[in-house]
Amino acid sequence: RADTAAMGKHFGNLARVRHVISYSLSPFEQQAFPNVLSHSVPNVGRRFASQVLKVVPPLALGYLIYSWGTQEFERLKRKNPADYECDQ
Repeated sequence: RADTAAMGKHFGNLARVRHVISYSLSPFEQQAFPNVLSHSVPNVGRRFASQVLKVVPPLALGYLIYSWGTQEFERLKRKNPADYECDQ
């Protein structure tokens, strides 16, 4: 590789950085999804249970107010038939 040495340094070796320590782990030692079923699923359940009482009551209250408001709007939109009995 005498021809590449004459052109300069490669992209990964453009600068020399001192006093920086980097560590890496071999891809053969890594596990993509270690303990997914034994740790992650219970952790999701624990997080959901800890937050459900903070989230559900305001959402339920908002839904009840919204449904009451739409029902009341539909009720008030209708004409009262008793007001028009003598108009014939």
